[in-house]
Amino acid sequence: MKENELAVNSNDRRENLPEENKMGTEPIRKLLITMSLPLIVSNLVQALYNIVDSIFVSRINEDALTAVTLCFPFQMLMISFGIGTAVGMGALLSRYLGAGLTEKVDKVAHNGILLGFVNYAIFFSVGMFLSETLIKAQIDDPVVIEYGKTYLSIVCMLSIGFMMQITVERLLQATGKTIYILFTQGIGAVINIILDPILIFGWFGAPEMGIAGAAAATVFGQIFAFVLGLIFNIKKNHEVTLHIKHLKPDFEIIKEIYRIAIPSIIMQSIGSVMNIAMNKVLVSFTKTAVAVFGVYFKLQSFIFMPVFGLNNGVVPIAAYNYGARKRDRLEEVMKISVSYAIVIMLLGTITFWAIPDTLLGMFDASPYMLEIGRSCLRTISLCFPFAAYAIMRGAIFQALGKSVYSMNISIMRQLLVLIPASILLGMTGNVNNVWWAFPIAEVVGCTSSVLYTRRIRRKIINNI
Repeated sequence: MKENELAVNSNDRRENLPEENKMGTEPIRKLLITMSLPLIVSNLVQALYNIVDSIFVSRINEDALTAVTLCFPFQMLMISFGIGTAVGMGALLSRYLGAGLTEKVDKVAHNGILLGFVNYAIFFSVGMFLSETLIKAQIDDPVVIEYGKTYLSIVCMLSIGFMMQITVERLLQATGKTIYILFTQGIGAVINIILDPILIFGWFGAPEMGIAGAAAATVFGQIFAFVLGLIFNIKKNHEVTLHIKHLKPDFEIIKEIYRIAIPSIIMQSIGSVMNIAMNKVLVSFTKTAVAVFGVYFKLQSFIFMPVFGLNNGVVPIAAYNYGARKRDRLEEVMKISVSYAIVIMLLGTITFWAIPDTLLGMFDASPYMLEIGRSCLRTISLCFPFAAYAIMRGAIFQALGKSVYSMNISIMRQLLVLIPASILLGMTGNVNNVWWAFPIAEVVGCTSSVLYTRRIRRKIINNI
């Protein structure tokens, strides 16, 4: 969408709207809290489910926990396609909504749904044909390979729930209906948590499925969340009209969605590459180090998820007010969101330093796992406040159609700094030195975010 398309005749395009969306009128601080809080709560529930899921898997044995960790990069890849596409759809939809282009709002929504089905087809194929190969590329332990193949094939081949869940939730987010996402993510996660022990250990007469049960519980929760989110969009989201007969591709709209989405997809996919590289470095020391890395990611999600919820609340607010040409409101949301995120991340750092043994003990950690994990949690958590700034600036880059900035930062931080640093630090022969690659990389990423923020102020925000 051309920038001048937003600026010209904006009043004329709003003549048929009965009232302006709350994203253009409510006080920013109140709006940010009311839109982000449901996302934060639902994300915390989601993070809790991730932790509980791994706790139950760890009760099978440490090999099962290692296998799930090795599957995680490919789950991240699936997430990157799903969320990246939905980010493009949501940001574009919010900008059209703010500009009063109601006909294009519906076109964006329907094309976003179509793209969700395309993403599912891709990962169905990955699950069917590549699961074993992808695990073997990281480790040669036959027990871990079999666990990983089983888990990864199920979560990929039944990923329709995830792909469509994230799509319908982004429709709710983009129109300011974030309260309903609390129910979709929350109830989906609760179903997952309930089903985990039932399917893994065969409680209440259910078959004892082991690691396959953990994967099945995950996809069942996602499918339920998708159905609930679709119902909310049909019944409650009056700014988007969904109908199956409108599911027709509009290649101009798809092009606009992916102009925003592709940098986001690449950026998140880089995280998958980073995880694979880290697993390769860590497995050269011991399988336990890989398990520790997996546990760290589960635990840090409980700190990062509130910030991601805040991020998701910021994107539609910033995009709407950019589309509506309201510079003061855009500036205000940039300032407030960063301060909130840094406070959350500082609390996370303090927690990881204060009680690392307690956190690791939830995963049935051996004394050796505790030794490695203690160093891991305390070292990596030093980078949390720097990450807070970068994440919130990434939300602004997305909202203003500059997702490529976030992509550049991610490439620099994870590919050009983190992976080489972890390899070099691994050469010292001490696994605890490897964790320092994360603070080093995050400082570089934060510095890059500051520089890109100066650029968007000069080229975009100051000209609104």
